[in-house]
Amino acid sequence: MLVRVKVQPKSRRPGLGGLKPAADGPRLAIAVTDAPEDGRATRAACDALAHALGVAKSSVDLVQGATSREKLLRVAGDPAALALGLESLA
Repeated sequence: MLVRVKVQPKSRRPGLGGLKPAADGPRLAIAVTDAPEDGRATRAACDALAHALGVAKSSVDLVQGATSREKLLRVAGDPAALALGLESLA
C-alpha cells in the first residue's frame, strides 16, 4: 500500500498529526525530532508509521521524495488491515 506523507523534521513533539491538505491530495502528517540530514528524518518517519500501523520497521520504505518533506512511502502487509489502520490515524 502506498501512503503519502508530509514530514516535519526537528519537531518538538513527535507523532502523527492526521491528514493535511496538499496540492495533489491529503497527506498524513508525521512530526519527527530528527534533523533532515543523511535521511535520518525519513527513517524516523518510516519508523513512526510502522509503529502506528503495528507492522515491522522493515515493512515501510521510501518510494519517492528522499530530499522533500512530501514523501511517498510503501507499506508491506495485508491491504485490508493497513487500510483500517490508516483510517484510524486520519
